[in-house]
Amino acid sequence: MHTPHRMDPRPHPHDRPAAPRDPYEELGALADVPPGEFPGESPGGFRGEDQARWSARREPERAPRADHRGTRRRRRRLAGLPLAAKAVVGLVVLTAFVTLADRWAVLYAEGKAADTLKSQLDLTAAPEVEIGGFPFLTQLADKKLDSVRVTVPDVAADRVSLAKVSATAHDIRLDADGLTSIRGADIPRLDGDVLLSFADLNRELGASQVTFSDDGRNRVKARGTLPVAGHDLRLHAEATIRRQAERGIATEIGGMRLDIGDLATYRPGARASEGLHLTRKASADLARETRKAKALLSVPAVAQRLGVPKATVRESLSDDGKLTELTGSPHFARQARSLDLIDLAKDNPEVLGALGLDPDLLDTLSRLTRPVLADRLSLAFELPEPEHGEVRLRDVRVAEDGIRVRLTGSDLAVGGP
Repeated sequence: MHTPHRMDPRPHPHDRPAAPRDPYEELGALADVPPGEFPGESPGGFRGEDQARWSARREPERAPRADHRGTRRRRRRLAGLPLAAKAVVGLVVLTAFVTLADRWAVLYAEGKAADTLKSQLDLTAAPEVEIGGFPFLTQLADKKLDSVRVTVPDVAADRVSLAKVSATAHDIRLDADGLTSIRGADIPRLDGDVLLSFADLNRELGASQVTFSDDGRNRVKARGTLPVAGHDLRLHAEATIRRQAERGIATEIGGMRLDIGDLATYRPGARASEGLHLTRKASADLARETRKAKALLSVPAVAQRLGVPKATVRESLSDDGKLTELTGSPHFARQARSLDLIDLAKDNPEVLGALGLDPDLLDTLSRLTRPVLADRLSLAFELPEPEHGEVRLRDVRVAEDGIRVRLTGSDLAVGGP
């Protein structure tokens, strides 16, 4: 007969209590389970979504950590420097800032000085000012500058412009109360130079027709063309540079000559060698140009100046052979070159026409005297006299680029009340 199960909740006398589970044994048992035996695991391992959940449970997501190793390394490196090295680094940084401030102060002072000089000297442009010595702020505190170099371009000087005036002042004493209140300066000594360039001379005196250049003998030569009565005459001249008093420069023009082609040469002046004369080539050509030779000999006054006897003149005018013999002689050629054609033209203008000279040109040349021609080529300038102290010009010389003059000065004053 089937005995029904007891529903008595009390333990049966023969029932033994179960031993408690050991978690380490369970973990060991799991380690021996082959792949695919875990619930939900495929034979090749966990399924994708299960693997993701399993990994998420095993390794929770961590926030990325900032890498401060470089910063810590630099701090350790700086902390490892000895105290002396740190002091050197700090000194270098401080020196850099002090130098920058000093250079800024120099630039400011140079600009203020340039504006002051432009105003006081009435210049068209501010000059270049360069303050020497370092540090500047220390000099300013002592109210004394080692040196100041000033360069003034394009200074007007009479008919010409000085290309550049450069001067360096030494041991300047300042009248100042700080950087922004410099009232003036005393300059015990100054030296520099003045340049008058050939380019300026060509532009201002030559008018693009005459050029000036170094003659190699501390002189300036002028070459070009000069329009006279509708004719372009070739110009030759020399200028000797000389100092005028203590602050001036002037030129003495010599060797002036105007060439009328190969026919004649004009030298202004009253001496026998000056005036309008036939060239060597033109006087030699008289032996071949019968018409010109007869025109000269047919004038008794000309024949007399040539030193030809009247009988010889008559023979030459009637016999071309005798004429060629006479005009071809060296004596006749020399005498022909000695004739002043301007004097000859006053009484015998037809003779000059026969020689091929324009009467209007000769009339203009007669008024082109030596002073008039020299004035067109001469130059002069004088430095202004300072109110305090003195400025002098020394050692005038001609260089490849122009005329250079040494400049000196002493006991000068700039600014002030």
